[in-house]
Amino acid sequence: MAAVLMLVMLCGLRAAWADTPANCSWGQVAGVWEFHVGPGGYDRRLRCSSFTAVESFKATLLFPDVVMDKDGNKGFWTMIYNQGFEMVINQRKYFAFSSYVKEDDVVTSMCNATFPGWSHDILGQDWACYYGLQVTRGVPDVDPVTTRLVHKDDYERKFRNNHDFVKGINSVQRSWKAVTYPESHGMKLSNMASIAGGSSSALTYPQPTPMDEATKIAIKHLPKNFDWRNINGQNFVSDVKDQGNVCGSCYAQATAITLESRLRLMTNNTLKTTMSPQDVVSCSEYSQGCLGGFPYLTAKYAQDFGMVEERCNPYHGHSTPCMPYRADCRRYYVEDYHYIGGFYGACNEGLMMLEMVKNGPIPVSFQVYDDFRQYHSGIYHHTGLKDGWNPWKVTDHVVTLVGYGIDPTSGEKYWIAQNTWGADWGELGYFRIRRGTNEVNIESIAVAITPIVPNP
Repeated sequence: MAAVLMLVMLCGLRAAWADTPANCSWGQVAGVWEFHVGPGGYDRRLRCSSFTAVESFKATLLFPDVVMDKDGNKGFWTMIYNQGFEMVINQRKYFAFSSYVKEDDVVTSMCNATFPGWSHDILGQDWACYYGLQVTRGVPDVDPVTTRLVHKDDYERKFRNNHDFVKGINSVQRSWKAVTYPESHGMKLSNMASIAGGSSSALTYPQPTPMDEATKIAIKHLPKNFDWRNINGQNFVSDVKDQGNVCGSCYAQATAITLESRLRLMTNNTLKTTMSPQDVVSCSEYSQGCLGGFPYLTAKYAQDFGMVEERCNPYHGHSTPCMPYRADCRRYYVEDYHYIGGFYGACNEGLMMLEMVKNGPIPVSFQVYDDFRQYHSGIYHHTGLKDGWNPWKVTDHVVTLVGYGIDPTSGEKYWIAQNTWGADWGELGYFRIRRGTNEVNIESIAVAITPIVPNP
């Protein structure tokens, strides 16, 4: 009975709030869990807003990425940012968001419980609903329940181009150049926050793991400069996208760019398709539509449901109802997706370089400060300056890394990234950013994705 009551409570919370302001850490989630599972035998159309558990099992989430059941069977698990976790054990996958309650400006994260989530076998069949409750904390002195304030900022104010701010950026450093963008003047600050990804939880980015000796040796054999836009005269990177000024769809855009580009690479540029970010925004229950999402979960959506081509669900730049399946629309699936390094918190510069050179462009998350919006050219680093005219909040953003290099004059190392703000921004839609220093957390949580090349 207690399990049923908890399920009803969790379902009610999930339905009440579209965003996920949960803020859970590894230390709060690790431990012994009891998972309550509903009836199986369903397909991917299963909705888990309401169900009755028919069985349960216990499993222990151990450091850093091992899950073990009571019979000693081992599996894999990883945190997904600060939002929840995915677990694979006994030939089945489990994913759910962490639970929270939001009342006015107060968010209480209950990291010892999950909302209803989805389970299926590793072939993507035999779907069932489930939820989890933590039985024993893995880190006893860490409280799994945390409360934080979410302040309501005056985001209806209009952005004003601040020429003094831009001059200040250009005067304190010579690595990159800032400019004002006339099209930004007069935009609502809420819209500018949306295209930069949404609000940030500054303490949730893990630090890159130190490079081991094998990685250090391996990257010595890589080229000093590398760019998937020009490999022996061929461009394997899909075109720059523009997410518009309303929808926080960067996570879907960057994942689409990654899949498109890797399919080009895997087919020697014979398959040049364009994916539909709108399909992810409108249909994925693993994301929050125009309110944001994560490349890891978008890749999971591509594995479980497939991504359609742009022509089947054109991008609108705002939330739209999910389009029904069309028989004439091919779906493109993903064979594998994982955080580079194996799990959340295991990433670093060397592993990112190796993954990129071997397999293609990669989506990365990072923090956007107000000076980044003014980027025009050069190798970006955060100056620490703030725009006094515009009350900007730090946001989380997702872009696609397509290469890296070393500046021949300064010797400064950099990443090359494709942004999703159109070709008129930055270096024709791209930017360069410091490499090897985890600048604005860009080397913290990169994702590797392996698409499946469809049959002709």
